[in-house]
Amino acid sequence: MEIAPAATHPSSDASSSLWEEIVGEARADDRTYLLEPECKRLLEDIGIATTGHEVARTVEDAVRISGHIGYPVVLKIVSEDVVHKSDSGGVKLNLADAEAVRAACTGMFEAFKDNNIKGVSVQKMAKPGTEVIIGVTRDPIFGPVLMFGLGGIFVEVMKDITFRILPVDEKEIDAMLQEIKGYPLLKGYRGHSVDLRSLKTLLMKVSRMVTDHPHIKELDLNPVICYPDGYTVVDARIFVDNKVTSIVTAPINPDLHDFFYPRSIALVGASDTKGKLGWNVFHNLIHHHCKARLYPINPKCEVIQGVKAYKSLSEVDDSIDVAIVIVPAAATPAAVEECCKKGVRYIVIESAGFAELGEEGKRAQEQIKSVLKKYGCRALGPNCSGVINTHHNMVQSIGIVNDLGKGNIGLIAQAGVYAAGILWGLRHVMDFGIVATIGNKLDINETDILHHLGNDDNIDVICMYLEDITSGKRFVDVAREVTEKKPTIILKSGRTDAGKKAVMSHTASLAGDDKINDIAFRQSGIIRARNNDHMFDLARAFAKQPVPITDGVLVITYTGSLGVAATDTLYLSKMRLGELEPDLKKRLKEILPDYVQSLNPVDYSFTMNPKELRKTIEIGVESKDIGSFIVVLQTEILDSFTAELQQIDYRGKPIMLCVPCKEFAMDAVIRLEKLGFPVYSNPEMAAEALSEMYKYGNSRKSQFSAVQQKMAS
Repeated sequence: MEIAPAATHPSSDASSSLWEEIVGEARADDRTYLLEPECKRLLEDIGIATTGHEVARTVEDAVRISGHIGYPVVLKIVSEDVVHKSDSGGVKLNLADAEAVRAACTGMFEAFKDNNIKGVSVQKMAKPGTEVIIGVTRDPIFGPVLMFGLGGIFVEVMKDITFRILPVDEKEIDAMLQEIKGYPLLKGYRGHSVDLRSLKTLLMKVSRMVTDHPHIKELDLNPVICYPDGYTVVDARIFVDNKVTSIVTAPINPDLHDFFYPRSIALVGASDTKGKLGWNVFHNLIHHHCKARLYPINPKCEVIQGVKAYKSLSEVDDSIDVAIVIVPAAATPAAVEECCKKGVRYIVIESAGFAELGEEGKRAQEQIKSVLKKYGCRALGPNCSGVINTHHNMVQSIGIVNDLGKGNIGLIAQAGVYAAGILWGLRHVMDFGIVATIGNKLDINETDILHHLGNDDNIDVICMYLEDITSGKRFVDVAREVTEKKPTIILKSGRTDAGKKAVMSHTASLAGDDKINDIAFRQSGIIRARNNDHMFDLARAFAKQPVPITDGVLVITYTGSLGVAATDTLYLSKMRLGELEPDLKKRLKEILPDYVQSLNPVDYSFTMNPKELRKTIEIGVESKDIGSFIVVLQTEILDSFTAELQQIDYRGKPIMLCVPCKEFAMDAVIRLEKLGFPVYSNPEMAAEALSEMYKYGNSRKSQFSAVQQKMAS
């Protein structure tokens, strides 16, 4: 059979009337899915090649149509009662003559006599080729998601598939094709090949079709048979939803500058009783010398922690940029309304006892939301631990937080502990610029804050701990813009078992929630972390060191085994051991012990001393092929290396340190971290961090140049 070349996609208006006609018939029949002939009419209308369709009402019709289109043919039952045709015996393949068609069609009419049969679809039997599957499912958070993979055993058993959130461009389509393990089969093998150009055009047409028609809930083209010249869609299934849930796509990027850098702060629920949360929050603001004017609000106090108190907000003769509310849940709606009446622009609701506790809490939260909408006020929380901005000396945390350094890391967290206990520990080895806890996300959410951090000059690296995502399409759009400028690392918890998902189509069965999260993060340039340690290990690397300009690494170690571990992980992470130039090799040999043979990894075998280490690194800095260093230091003498490392001019080439059992030498580790060297317990993590940094910098060379220069200086 000759396959027509892929045609260009007409405008959506060209097929709108046909779409309305076919979907209207489905609605009239109370169907949420389209019959295969209907699906193929829609596909062909936008230039997608199919095996065709002609519906026979009788056995003799089927014989006549078969003779007209030419043998061999395929028969498929057409019935609104039969969705999964193959599983129920409603498909007969490779019928070679009139007698075979007559027998098969007679059997079908008999087998499905109790169903509402509209006829039998007669189609040309497609010639063999390379089978692929194309599908779309609508994720409740991210909207339509395109799936692609090889068909047959590759999708059924090996799950060799990939996804993209729609819409996509040609670059994303190229990446999809190359991501699957079976890509070499598409490129060509043993004389077989696929028309990749027409396949890409098909994927673009499907993307356009689904974005043009939001009523498409799920779509399966399975199989699509690809040839050296063109393709044909053999089977198609489309599910429609008459109640379309809109996905927020329009960017709503509020200017939150005064939220993070307020001139005045009122604390509603401030306390003079040590141990209460209202005492903790106000103590943090005072202790860190917050740059904003502070107004504690408490009807029972004249003075709170040495600061004049006010019985109500109305008594404050000043405009208020931010009000922090930390009163019992029952009193919170009234407190929020008082803030709104005062003209407060932003409210941080640290009170708990809302949607996280059940239906009653949800109703109270909705009540607050109505008040905010009425007055046009923005709010963070409830059930959060506020915002920390070290560049404004502002600490709103409900947990006591000791001294913090001014840092370049931004952290968005859906848990208050990141602004309290976790921060209390991490402050020794990491300096944060902004920590924003978002709680129940009644109003201000992770995307709003991500947008601000992306534009805040004090922030170079962003971390996110999220349990869910609000307005997924907007999140992807904003994240794509931010990651062009700043590395963004996410830890997403609350992973959902795909088996719990209601499934109608093959595509949906393959698209578990967490797979969609994965592709959303990758598509928007976000680096996904496995756990807290991984997230903060990567953040420390990006925040403290410049990005490698080559993938060559010089490994320096005092023990061979850890040098081997570093080497293995480098190559598994698509990095490599760098090659020193001949003159540099000669210089390195002059300072190495005679028994050291390998020049990368350089193994000092327990004889490494600080001066030799410094000279070795300085030689590597001069090499054009060395872009970074992994240095494994002896824990027992760790402090002896500090002074020499501090003097090294590494000229924009990052140095990652590995200290085995570092938890037993934390004083020395902290001193090295304060000098700007990330210290890891194992060389594998150091190698992985370098790999992520190199990938990020390599994909964003022009956009990242300003940050690179800033870090190098």
